[in-house]
Order: sequence, then C-alpha cells, then structure tokens
Amino acid sequence: MGATTALRLPFIDSLPEARLGVPLAPASISPPLKWAGGKRWQLPRLRSLWTGHAHRRLVEPFCGSLSVSLGLAPRAALVNDVNVHLVNFYRWVQRGLTIEIALENDEAAFYRNRERFNALLRDGQAESSEAAALFYYLNRTGFNGLCRFNRSGFFNVPFGRYTKISYQRSFPDVQVALSGYELRCEPFESLRLAATDFVYADPPYDVPFTTYSAGGFAWADQERTAAWLAAHPGPVVLVNQATPRIRELYGSLGFELTELDAPRRISCTGDRTPAREVLATRNLGSPNGAR
Repeated sequence: MGATTALRLPFIDSLPEARLGVPLAPASISPPLKWAGGKRWQLPRLRSLWTGHAHRRLVEPFCGSLSVSLGLAPRAALVNDVNVHLVNFYRWVQRGLTIEIALENDEAAFYRNRERFNALLRDGQAESSEAAALFYYLNRTGFNGLCRFNRSGFFNVPFGRYTKISYQRSFPDVQVALSGYELRCEPFESLRLAATDFVYADPPYDVPFTTYSAGGFAWADQERTAAWLAAHPGPVVLVNQATPRIRELYGSLGFELTELDAPRRISCTGDRTPAREVLATRNLGSPNGAR
C-alpha cells in the first residue's frame, strides 16, 4: 500500500499564483475551452513534480481542456482524448482555426447553433472546421462548460445564462504550443508510450456520472487505467476523486498517494465545498531515467 499524506490547497484559480510561491511560467497559456474537472488549479503542485523531467515527452491520455499541457509547456507532447469533438477542435486550432460564425451570448442563438452542430454530426461532418467552431461556441456559451450527449449521440447541454462571455476568434498562442504536440483520439490503452515518457493522467472522476463520451467510464475502466499506468516504467502522475476504492486501488499498485482539496465549480445543487482528490505518483525519483 502506498503512503498517504494530507495536503490542503486553497482555491488556486482565485488567487495570484505568486502568492503560492510558484509563479506562472511565461510560456503558460490559458486553455481555450471550459471543462468539467479542469486541472489548472494543480499547476503549482505539478510544476514541482515536472521539474527535472522537462526534457521528457509529456503524455496526457485524457487531455480534456489541455490546462496541464499548456501550463507545463513541454517541448514535445502526446495528447489524447476519446471525445472526438474535443480533439477535432484542437486539430483545427493546430491548423490555424479562425472562427467566422457569430459569437453571441444569446439563448436563441445558442439553440440555433446547437441544432446546426447536431445537424453536422448527423450528416457525417463532425470533423469539419465549422463543427470545431460551433463546438467552441457551445462550450463557452453552454451551462458550466459541460460536454454532454444524449443516447443518440447529439449534444444536449442547455444555455448557460452568463452575464458576460469572453470569446476568441483565433488562438495563435495555442496554435504555437500545439505545433509540438501529437494529437490522438483513441482508447488510452492504444497509445504507444516510450519508456521515458512522463505521463499525467486525469481520467473521469470515480462518480456515478461519467458520460463524457460514448460508452461512459465504468469502474472496470478505472482499474484498467490504473494497471496500465502502474506498468509504465517512466514517471507517472495520476489524479482522481479520493474515494475509498480509488485510494485502495492506487495504493495496491504501488502509487504514492497525496490528498488535495480541489475547487468544485460544477454542481447542480450550488454546493461549492472542496472535492477531495488523490494525486498518485510513481517513478518520480530519477529525473534522468526510470527507476
């Protein structure tokens, strides 16, 4: 069983990072998308783990908002997600996406664009630049940055009712960062890892709602993820909700465990109390090679 320690972190996103003694690196870029469970708040902690390993390729099997990759600014990265619409957006940004549709914080416009996005999916145009632009608009304008699809595979997040939204029409800084990234959209176990890769894995929380993509993410998937990462000879950082069975699973596979208080930004009840997370690590003790 791995050792467990307790660590309380403040709501880092609401405080200047300099007050934490870990200023943002000049190359750090804000993610273009909102994302449930985004890990930008972890960056001060993650930079201390990344130090000494920055010569490695960074691998994110569940890249989400890209907050970790953009924050750590690796020279090379392999980023992956099974959400095809998310990866399609990043691929178009990598090519220099410019958004030409109207970007309006308006309920009627939101539902028109949601209908158009679903029409593209229905017509086999999910990988088009228009689909990428609409995905960005729906993400920024929809409720709490959720990405949710019904059983037919159509986007069904409601209007967000924000007072003000900051939109972008192009993403030059992100495009430069992505120029050194390999973007993949496949099951995590299909990724070909080099023995020296530094892996940061943020699978869906161990909670009842896990329908971020077709097929969901069940307990068996949590077990497969943990076993896959435990077999990797290079450095690994794995995070999840600190449920008893997650702590037991990760500890039994030899991960060292640290518990964190994570900001809770998405809650249907309005509850914003911190969510307890576990940060599990392996093979971090040898910056120049795997232990």
